[in-house]
Amino acid sequence: MQIPDASPGDSPPATPPASPVSSAWQPFPEEDSDSPQFRRRAHTFSHPPSSAKRRITFQNGRSQSVRSPLLRQSCIETTSDGEGKKRTSTVCSSESLNAVGATLTPRRISWRRRIFLQVASPMNKSPSKMQHPDGHDGSELLPLSPLAPPLEEDPFVLVLQNEDGPDKTGERKNSEELQSLWRKAIHQQILLLRMEKENQKLEASRDELQSRKVKLDYDEVGTCQKDVINVWDKKLLNCRAKIRCDMEDIHSTLKEGVPKSRRGEIWQFLAVQHRVRHRLPNKQQPPDVSYKELLKQLTAQQHAILVDLGRTFPTHPYFSAHLGAGQLSLFNLLKAYSLLDKEVGYCQGISFVAGVLLLHMSEEQAFEMLKFLMYDLGFRKQYRPDMMSLQIQMYQLSRLLHDYHRDLYNHLEENEISPSLYAAPWFLTLFASQFPLGFVARVFDIIFLQGTEVIFKVALSLLSSQETSIMGCESFENIVDFLKTAIPDMTQPQMEKIITQVFEMDISKQLHAYEVEYHVLQDELQENVNPCDEGEPLEKLERANSHLKRQNMDLLEKLQVAHAKIQSLESSLETILTRENKMKTVIQSLEQEKITYQKTLEQIMKYLPAEALSDCELLLKEVNYNPNNKIK
Repeated sequence: MQIPDASPGDSPPATPPASPVSSAWQPFPEEDSDSPQFRRRAHTFSHPPSSAKRRITFQNGRSQSVRSPLLRQSCIETTSDGEGKKRTSTVCSSESLNAVGATLTPRRISWRRRIFLQVASPMNKSPSKMQHPDGHDGSELLPLSPLAPPLEEDPFVLVLQNEDGPDKTGERKNSEELQSLWRKAIHQQILLLRMEKENQKLEASRDELQSRKVKLDYDEVGTCQKDVINVWDKKLLNCRAKIRCDMEDIHSTLKEGVPKSRRGEIWQFLAVQHRVRHRLPNKQQPPDVSYKELLKQLTAQQHAILVDLGRTFPTHPYFSAHLGAGQLSLFNLLKAYSLLDKEVGYCQGISFVAGVLLLHMSEEQAFEMLKFLMYDLGFRKQYRPDMMSLQIQMYQLSRLLHDYHRDLYNHLEENEISPSLYAAPWFLTLFASQFPLGFVARVFDIIFLQGTEVIFKVALSLLSSQETSIMGCESFENIVDFLKTAIPDMTQPQMEKIITQVFEMDISKQLHAYEVEYHVLQDELQENVNPCDEGEPLEKLERANSHLKRQNMDLLEKLQVAHAKIQSLESSLETILTRENKMKTVIQSLEQEKITYQKTLEQIMKYLPAEALSDCELLLKEVNYNPNNKIK
């Protein structure tokens, strides 16, 4: 029968076995419960009682009842419990019993004393020795400290002895194992630093993947098949090597589609192909200043850039956060370009172009591609302060409508709607400010391949596809509202149809003719403003002017023919070069085959008789000198 554990404040669950010692036991007067200055002690034991009854045996049959009061007084032991109060133990020490000739089985010390001794000084004995000194079952013990003193010695003596012990062992340990401990500590520190670096790399890659996912948060126009993705992967291998590729092959592959995840790399590949074929003159090249050096400088356009940050793609998650990662990258890019191009500085439309580039590549790569668009493709002309190039573009678009969609042109003219009212944002932002990002990215694909004329193709296709709806609008306000809101709100099939029309359209000759025409009209206007002072007759000047116009048109036609010839010659040269390379490889393979045949023939001739050798030599001479076989 097991006795339940005792707790403070409860009555003891069972009384010890009756004995003369226990019956003669009386509490000290100072611990009287009626005394006001002392608190009544709790009914607790130093440890739960064991189920096995312990008996005290005396030598020589001497009864315990004959003990003197002095012996009974020596059985009292004062300890410190958890509340800091004095209490009396009901267990007599072994020394007192031995004084009268009795032997007592040693009992375990209390767990409170173990806690006290552990706090007072470190112990060297294992808990197993302390926990089972008398061979009894350890399941009845309360939780023990991991370090405990042996029962054979007095715990207080151990405390006094261990005061100097740790210092001696520590000195011995330092002299023997200090180097190994330092090596272990340094090794662990190195491992921790490596793990921290790896964790930083993983967090950076995770953040990069997350930001890339946020950047490419738009719906694509059209689907790109796996075969087309594999073709693009093969072509991108030639990007760093700057190998010239076939433009017709690139055109057909680009028409099939572009994978959204590789779009930035494909734009860089197309820029490399353009620079391989068309090198800018030294006067037109941008200043050779690195992106990091430009970021260290200050720009006078800082206020204008900061104002437009919130207006650039305000609904896109990458740019929507105020002064977030997207806006800070956009600010750095626009600041760097404003410092690079002093003439242009900063214009509102550039922020949308830079934003589209940032969605598909890093800051430095976007800066290089922005320089390519502005300088190599010539888009910086439309951002100049005089806006002369933009005026020419508006004239060219009006002439295209006049020549190809006369009814639409007349309807817009009747309502006094000029192209600058609706098409200026299209040209300045490359359709990025009003149209869906998937459509804009597809337009950028073609711009990197064909240049500025793509903007005219897209604008003409948009207006022609909505011609009937525009003709149905009768007032100025309705037409302008339709051009600004209804046209950008297109469906996916409509956008795909416009992109296919842009790939099939060719208006380069017309654009050149309209540009020359604009300059001629501008010269005429200046002559009318500043009449000739010599008083020449007006008819003579008109004849000379018309003659000059005809000459200009003839020269323009010749120039266009020359451009066409140059393009055809370049394409034929590319085909000739590819054929030449193929022929070289074929010739090398034939020469290797010839060498192998000669070696085999020499080996065969070793095994032939003399008569057969003479016949073979004659046959070889006939083959070598045959005019139909060009074999040396």
